[in-house]
Amino acid sequence: MNRKALVLLSGGQDSTTCLFWAKKNFDHVEAIGFNYGQRHKKELQCALEITKNAYIKYYIVNINTLDEISQNALTNKNIDIRNSQKEGVPPNTLVEGRNLLFLTYAGIYAKTQDISNIVMGVSQTDYSNYPDCRNEFIISAQETLCLATNYQFKLHVPLMWKSKAETWALADKLGVLEYIRDNTITCYNGIIGQGCGECPACILRRKGLDLYLNEK
Repeated sequence: MNRKALVLLSGGQDSTTCLFWAKKNFDHVEAIGFNYGQRHKKELQCALEITKNAYIKYYIVNINTLDEISQNALTNKNIDIRNSQKEGVPPNTLVEGRNLLFLTYAGIYAKTQDISNIVMGVSQTDYSNYPDCRNEFIISAQETLCLATNYQFKLHVPLMWKSKAETWALADKLGVLEYIRDNTITCYNGIIGQGCGECPACILRRKGLDLYLNEK
């Protein structure tokens, strides 16, 4: 296994934390992002600035058909963002198969760059209703990528069993808590830093930060 890693970077808190985690754990790091028609497209510009500051190469893949085949609040601005009120039912921000699609593109790109490590910021702890954030999906996706490309990949998910508070703790340990708090976009409405404070992503992010700072 080589010492090169590719990070799936959206410009949000989780993926940016993973970027700095990768910088600490690998000798060479690159990042890949996806323009899939998301309503918070500003995140890609945010990610570009982050990679410039971190001296990381950033490649953006354009996927312009997801909004045609998936009805969800992230790719359709006419759908109001809301959380699910039912146990086991994902919110309407779920883009079906998105992470599988992202990993497929990431795997293809990584192989061409002779990169065998792929880093992704998914978490089963805070996002249990998203099927493509589960650990069992990651295990399956790794095997599928290796078989599909005849290449030995290793998928790294450093946040898989971490809560949002624990993710903030990791950012602090890496020395980038303030940077991530001020320079990432988690907000579904595309507002950098603390965001709109009202969408589900902002609420989760803020609760995690407050919990970590209170326990620190």
